[in-house]
This record gives sequence, C-alpha cells and structure tokens, in this order.
Amino acid sequence: MQRLALFDLDNTLVDRQLAFHAWAVEFADAHGLADEAAGWLVAADGQGLRPRGQFFREVRERYRLPESSEELWAAFRSRMPELVRCDPQVLDGLSQLRESGWRVGIVSNGMADTQLAKIRRTGLSERVDGCCVSGEVGIRKPDVRIFRLAAARCGLGLARGGWMVGDSPGHDIAGGRAAGLRTVWVDRHGKWAHGETGPDLSATDAPTAISLLLTSD
Repeated sequence: MQRLALFDLDNTLVDRQLAFHAWAVEFADAHGLADEAAGWLVAADGQGLRPRGQFFREVRERYRLPESSEELWAAFRSRMPELVRCDPQVLDGLSQLRESGWRVGIVSNGMADTQLAKIRRTGLSERVDGCCVSGEVGIRKPDVRIFRLAAARCGLGLARGGWMVGDSPGHDIAGGRAAGLRTVWVDRHGKWAHGETGPDLSATDAPTAISLLLTSD
C-alpha cells in the first residue's frame, strides 16, 4: 500500500465545533440577543450538517434580524476562518508524515471560500501536498470521485490504496472505503457505534490518528 493519507478538515484537523461556539457567542452579543441565543445557535447548527441556507433563514426568522439570510451566511463564511485554530501537534504530525515519505492531502465538504481560507489561515496549506474542497470542484464526499481527485492533487492515484482519516461515518469512513482506502475514524469517544462496517482503526484525535499511520504497515 502506498503512503497516501487524506484527511477531513472540520472536527478532524481543526475543531470546527469550538470555532462555531465562539462565533455563536460573538453573533449573539453583536445582535443584542438573549443569553440563551448562543446555546440555541449551537444546537440548531446540528454540528454543521444542516444546509447553511436553511440554518440562516431560521436564524433570521427566529430573531427577526434585518439582514437577509444570504448576508448572514456571507458574514459567517468570512468570520469562521478567523476563529478556527489548528493544534500545533496536528501541524507537527503532518510535517512528520511528509518527512517520512507520505503524501498528505485534505478532502473536505463545504463552501470553497470558507474551507480554503481555514486551510490557509491555520497553516495547514504548508503541511499538505494538495487539497480538494467540494464547493470548488462540485463533488461531495462520499462520492468516490472527490477522493480520486484529492489523491491526484497529491500526485498519486488510488490504485495502490492509501488512508482516509475523518470523523464522519458516512462521508469519510464509508466514502473512503468505497474509494479503496483504509480508514481511521476520529471520534473523541473512540468507539464505533454505527450500523455500517466499521473503520480499520479508531482514534480520539488527529495527532493519535497520525501516530497510528506512522506505525502502520
């Protein structure tokens, strides 16, 4: 198996939930909303899985905001990359993978402007060989074509396999497996509780996942 490692971005390489919570507190304060608003925003966000247009229409209607849902969404896309942080252990781990002869890529669903800005601002762009964002290429995980394209941007194909590392059982684990990749599931509980066939390996965070790759056959 070739040394190819593809990583999901949100809640794998970066803590998207922490950044979203910071945005929710900031948003509620800026709009003079009640104390409970930040908690409602976090719950309504559905860990980023809800369509953003629908989410911001609901936010606008609930709080009777003067901005359009499109304006709220655009402001969110601009602000979120400024709030996201990447653990230095993750950056060091990715560098170690590349120094050990691995090709490293990022494959992420989401809007191109937001996701690519996160990758640049966190320093991840300097630690990977290529990245592929669904909003840029018009293909979303778990479609195998986005994994194929991400590998190509790292200078490799998928015929000789590789690894997919991510937190989503459907998008990352099932999608990666369908693309012929071995998989590492990142979840803070580290215990697979889904009906689908499980991952090859599990890890509680990205640094642990990287350590597993470095010692894999």
